[in-house]
Amino acid sequence: MELIDTHCHLDFPVFDADREALLTRWRQLGVGEYIIPAVGEENWGRVMALAGRHDDIRYGLGIHPWYVGKQPRDVLTRLETLLASRPRGLVAVGECGLDLRSHVPQEGQVEMFEAQVRLAMAHELPLIVHSVRANDTVTKILRRFTPPQGGVIHAFSGSLHQAEVFWQLGFRLGIGGVISYERANKTREAIRQMPLEALLLETDAPDMPLQGQQGEVNTPASLPTIARLLAQLRQQPLEDVISVLHDSTRRLFPLGNHEINI
Repeated sequence: MELIDTHCHLDFPVFDADREALLTRWRQLGVGEYIIPAVGEENWGRVMALAGRHDDIRYGLGIHPWYVGKQPRDVLTRLETLLASRPRGLVAVGECGLDLRSHVPQEGQVEMFEAQVRLAMAHELPLIVHSVRANDTVTKILRRFTPPQGGVIHAFSGSLHQAEVFWQLGFRLGIGGVISYERANKTREAIRQMPLEALLLETDAPDMPLQGQQGEVNTPASLPTIARLLAQLRQQPLEDVISVLHDSTRRLFPLGNHEINI
């Protein structure tokens, strides 16, 4: 059964030179499908075009919290129009959310996130949520809106209690390179105790490399290693982990949306 990378930025320029050859190599390693979250209007066209060329690539459309201040004033109107057209390969709204670190501009983040939650609900799509030092605030917003399609908390890093609350709200947890870091004991323990169906695999390529690979470009080639680390952490057979997470991904995202054209 092929692995699904539920969060990777394959449209980024770092992959431009040899993207096609890399996709072939990653398939040989067992990575068969990809979801590319957009970060803002500036790359909506890129992710849509990439999905248009590859049946194994889907995408989300949204506005990352880092780029809120760089968007045109009518960006939400344009996003809503695109979502309503249900373009080929669209499976989510995102990447959206909150990043409360001091070096990230805060103005407009909450309002933009809430607007995208409403759009996801209106168009019956799951959310891809970026939550950095913001789990409790994100939880409050999701609890207030309770989007029925749920979504995924990308690159989950938090406590068991926070993980349980997200799962109760219908949100799965994105599991990537963080589990390779021994210092992430709290998050590793939370992931070990959560139901397996509450988890999804992701790389966040080209970011979030595994321990020992800091400073290198991360790629979906690391996904089999992440799956093995997760199986070891949970002391479960690798085949079972891959099977359950594959089914869980397909229950969350409408991966059959490659039959609808723009």
